Amino acid sequence: MEPYASVVESYRGFAAEAEDSPTFVAWALGVVDDPDVRAWIATLPDLKQQPNLVFAAARHHGVPAPGPYAGLRDALLGDDGSIRATILARATQTNEVGRLATLAPAFASLGADGPLALIEVGASAGLCLYPDRWGYRWSTDAGDVTLGPAPHLPCRVKGPAPLPDRLPEVAWRGGIDLHPLDVTDADEMAWLETLVWPEQDERRDRLRQAVAVARQDPPSIVTGDLVAELPALVERASSYGTVVVFHSAVIAYLPPPRRLEFDALMRDLVGRGACHWVSNEGKQVLPSVTRTGPPIPDGHPTFVLGIDGRMVAQTHGHGRTLRWVG
Repeated sequence: MEPYASVVESYRGFAAEAEDSPTFVAWALGVVDDPDVRAWIATLPDLKQQPNLVFAAARHHGVPAPGPYAGLRDALLGDDGSIRATILARATQTNEVGRLATLAPAFASLGADGPLALIEVGASAGLCLYPDRWGYRWSTDAGDVTLGPAPHLPCRVKGPAPLPDRLPEVAWRGGIDLHPLDVTDADEMAWLETLVWPEQDERRDRLRQAVAVARQDPPSIVTGDLVAELPALVERASSYGTVVVFHSAVIAYLPPPRRLEFDALMRDLVGRGACHWVSNEGKQVLPSVTRTGPPIPDGHPTFVLGIDGRMVAQTHGHGRTLRWVG
């Protein structure tokens, strides 16, 4: 999904990505074919027009999901200002811990001598900062590879992925976010649940488990701009172990010029040996990473997993699949 695309382009693209949510596919395609609703959405600031945010705000105000598109349409066109206010006040800070099943092999492939110091940019509530406290089940052509205690995060694997044989050692974990969410705040965690797609009860259960994990040892998340705050945080983390800056489905929310600034910053930090960089974004978000791997067909939605600026794999946006190409 491209948050800065036109309404039609954004919602049509979301329908393709949300294929495992029949409700959201129907809603997104309904918006594409509905000039009145498109006009309503177009009155929002560009970054606030994104489908998952609009849909979550509508659900937050009682639109049933699963449910017909008509319910969404009536709510938006009849809005008394409440839904709009929620859209303007909230953000799509989805914390999908299932992505750790694709990130853990990347962390393992770094060959770090000693513990890791993890920094997540766009950390939201920081739920993905705990790769050492989850189990994994990677399904390969040769059979399942399991690691760690249940519950296991599942992932279908193709290619010679460097699946780890031990959980990572994490000495320090922290993050940066413009509006960090507090794992001890019930309202903020309820909003995270609303962002989970309607039919995905397994993801909802996993989110609750992830919140419980994080509440035992809440992460340290700096409030601020990721480009401005990152260098100081990298320096702070360096005394704890090998610094790994990572992100997943975050950089897309930066305006395109800021994406280039972030890309340049990360390449400078990596080039100076200050940290490693693990990126996991839509294929069009960081072109400098995507073009280092095999071509991806235009109609094929995928995330690109990069290490230190080079593509190593293509992944499902919620961590369900990993195709190693590096």
